[in-house]
Amino acid sequence: MKNYTPSEIVNELDKYIVGQEMAKRSVAVALRNRYRRNLLSEEMKSEITPKNILMIGPTGVGKTEIAKRIAKLVEAPFVKVEATKFTEVGYVGRDVESMIRDLVESSIRMVKEEMLQNVMERAKLLAEDRIIDYIIHGKKRGYTKNPFEMIFNSQNEKDIQDVDENENSFKKNELRQKLRSGELDDRIIEIEITDTSSPMLEMYSNIGSEEMNINLQDMFSDILPKKKKYKKLPINEAKKVLEAEEAQNLIDMDDVINEAIERAEQDGIIFIDEIDKIAGNGYSNGPDVSREGVQRDILPIIEGSTVMTKYGPVKTDYILFIAAGAFNVSKVSDLIPELQGRLPVRVELKSLTKGDFVRILKEPKNALTKQYSELLKTEGIDIKYTDDAIDRIAEIAYLINQQTEDIGARRLHTVMEKLFEKLSFEAPERNNEQIFIDKKYIDEQLKDSLSKFDVNKYIL
Repeated sequence: MKNYTPSEIVNELDKYIVGQEMAKRSVAVALRNRYRRNLLSEEMKSEITPKNILMIGPTGVGKTEIAKRIAKLVEAPFVKVEATKFTEVGYVGRDVESMIRDLVESSIRMVKEEMLQNVMERAKLLAEDRIIDYIIHGKKRGYTKNPFEMIFNSQNEKDIQDVDENENSFKKNELRQKLRSGELDDRIIEIEITDTSSPMLEMYSNIGSEEMNINLQDMFSDILPKKKKYKKLPINEAKKVLEAEEAQNLIDMDDVINEAIERAEQDGIIFIDEIDKIAGNGYSNGPDVSREGVQRDILPIIEGSTVMTKYGPVKTDYILFIAAGAFNVSKVSDLIPELQGRLPVRVELKSLTKGDFVRILKEPKNALTKQYSELLKTEGIDIKYTDDAIDRIAEIAYLINQQTEDIGARRLHTVMEKLFEKLSFEAPERNNEQIFIDKKYIDEQLKDSLSKFDVNKYIL
């Protein structure tokens, strides 16, 4: 885990998320405590568990974005799950343990990507060697060689070689230089690669549960030999294919899995969204029974247990859980007491004000105003915003949120899409133009909707 101070974490989050200082501080402290825990002795380390966080606030105020950004920031395995999907079919829609299996898969992808990057330079050299051999020898070179030729080797084999060793070495060096300079990029060659598709495995794609399908595919992939196939590609594409194959051959998947499980257990972050939808008061015989059942299923995962995955057992004791919900209908006290106790850090996120909308349109690195400007720049259109335009967009978004459902910053997507609808459609025919977006332009584009205040056009 990367070593960030709490203030550094908050500063990084400020680049993408406006406001919500208390929530940012809480997750920053939680991450710093994880770093501190790693510096302790093994005995004390095993006693300290993460202080899980419960975020309370309306939709679209940044709950999910905060969780995603911190996971990316510290390069920790991260999974987002919806609590409601565990109630979709009958008593349970999906096994709650699937969130741990998803976390392990996420961790494996992360670790594998890192290990592939570490061996990529060597893989590039090996891929170059293979391409050079394909250019010189085609299919003859070692890959499909008849074993009887090795047993009954004779002087005649030397006579049919394309070049002698000295000339071959010189030719290889010459080809390598041309390969690296890009002179041969468009030349078509036939390469031999591993065929990953298997019709027999596809027979099992709809036999039942997801886990059973995965396990059967793994079993048959181990039993069945890997097939080879030949493919004709330009050299610049063949390089990428062979580099990926060689890099895959250079890493040990056992090491990847061991490292991934360790990282998932110690650094993993699981974000449980819409937890308020499984909260019930416990006095009903209707759906509340199902909701409480899901809470009791989630409880041992958060409490600390061992979940079996196809890669081996995974302990959940030190995984950081961040739960979030609007709690506009139910209350936090409607959660079962045991679950409340496992989410000790409570953070309330505030609804967005007009000033927040203005900042959201101006400050973040990925602000919507910047996104639309960059998109239209590809068509040769230069967009300039005036201050009163930003203020007007924020005012419209805030007003509609007040009059209808408050969906937070997501309302800006609807307003901006409507604002740029005509320009985006006409952009290919209007290249090399500079367009100023001001208050007058916005009122002109949105006049039909605003004059009637037909809010249905803005509701997602």
